[in-house]
Amino acid sequence: MTGRSVAARRTGIVVGLTLLAVAVATGIVSASNIASGLTQSRGDVSVPTWLYLATGAGVVGVSALLTMLVTDREFLAHAHDQHVGLSNRTLARAASIIGGTIGVGVLLGMVVVGLIGPQGIGLTSATVLLSFVVVRAILTTVAYTVGDPWPTLNPWRRIASVFPTLDRAYPPALGSWPAVGTLLVFVWLEVVAPVISSPRLLTAIILVYSVLTVAGAVAFGSSTWFVRGDPLSVWFRLYGSVAPIQRTDDGLSLRWPGARLSDDDVVTDLSVVGFVLVLVWELTFSGFIVTPPGVAVIEALVGIGLPPQLVYLLLLVGGYALCWWVYWVAAGLTRSRAETYLSRRYLAIRYAPPLLAIAAGYHFAHYIGFSISLWPALLEALSAPLNPSANPTQLALTSWFGYVEIAGILVGHVLAVWIAHAVSIELFPGKLQAIRSQYPFIVVMIVFTMISLYLVSLPTTSAPFVPA
Repeated sequence: MTGRSVAARRTGIVVGLTLLAVAVATGIVSASNIASGLTQSRGDVSVPTWLYLATGAGVVGVSALLTMLVTDREFLAHAHDQHVGLSNRTLARAASIIGGTIGVGVLLGMVVVGLIGPQGIGLTSATVLLSFVVVRAILTTVAYTVGDPWPTLNPWRRIASVFPTLDRAYPPALGSWPAVGTLLVFVWLEVVAPVISSPRLLTAIILVYSVLTVAGAVAFGSSTWFVRGDPLSVWFRLYGSVAPIQRTDDGLSLRWPGARLSDDDVVTDLSVVGFVLVLVWELTFSGFIVTPPGVAVIEALVGIGLPPQLVYLLLLVGGYALCWWVYWVAAGLTRSRAETYLSRRYLAIRYAPPLLAIAAGYHFAHYIGFSISLWPALLEALSAPLNPSANPTQLALTSWFGYVEIAGILVGHVLAVWIAHAVSIELFPGKLQAIRSQYPFIVVMIVFTMISLYLVSLPTTSAPFVPA
């Protein structure tokens, strides 16, 4: 029996187990977007919580065991390197010009509507809906399911191109830490500031971000700043690395979904690892603060006299630091179990890309229902941005839609297990050494699976002590 047929059989088993887990986890589980204030609460899953969590963890664990049985290096290399290329520089240039023009036009429209358009209700503001439904939800989903659209649409890159570049040397020590810090600030402001009910405030944040982004591109050059320092560009680039369509120097390349994550140039240093961990943590954080355990923690901390804004900042930064610590410990255990000369730092960098599959699964579970339910409101706001309907339309999701969200989380974790296995086979010459090296990260993934499934199984409410 060939390695390819064996892999096909085991892939079928994993898919079957995933579907079984989704079938067991019956109930309604809507996306955890309550923190943004644009959606309402959801129901509970109707099976025992311990069975629900154990099933999800079991799918990840069993998929890890089955994946470890595939040790044919030639098959793994062929599967991850297989691609179909498409080269057309004229078409790419035309798409860049058209997409950039659209991006600049949309940005200007958002600023105008945010300043003089309707205030007070986020569902009537095209600025709010474009920011959250289009950029945060839909375009991000497109990035990891199809391909990264941001290099074509990025309005700030187009604006920066009309200014002369100073070509200052970008400090290597900065890496992508500016993007990490800015993204954490955005996540915090999304919770504590009334960006939904005050489009003018959201517009002010967009304008400040625009000035800083263009200034960074002018100072260090667009090719440097939009790769290292700009959070939105790093966001879409990393999510886009999960997609089947990849940009190359020669054009477009079609690969298996997630195959790009096994390459060693997706994550290049610890600062990019830090950004990957933000992508995983910020979605967990947004779900945690609107569930009963999170609300209880927040109310307890506010009860001892801490300002709510500080409480949310401490939870955001503290949880992020905890994620870093867990991941760093896993990298150390991997080095110890593999008995390798490779440094912990290098292992942390190489094992970070599989986490992007987990982040994509989290994002899908949180935002697919969100996008569908608010799609009519977005169209109504765009049709009359300065005079939208006072009662925007929202779609109600069916009771079985929770299956889709749970499947997104599980598929993301199973894909992460496969990519981690491929990285291990590439890094370590011995098959047993490669398998043993994966155990710490598999445990981390199982824990992440149980936490994420537990959060989507809980009823949700509004985040306490924050503006409407």
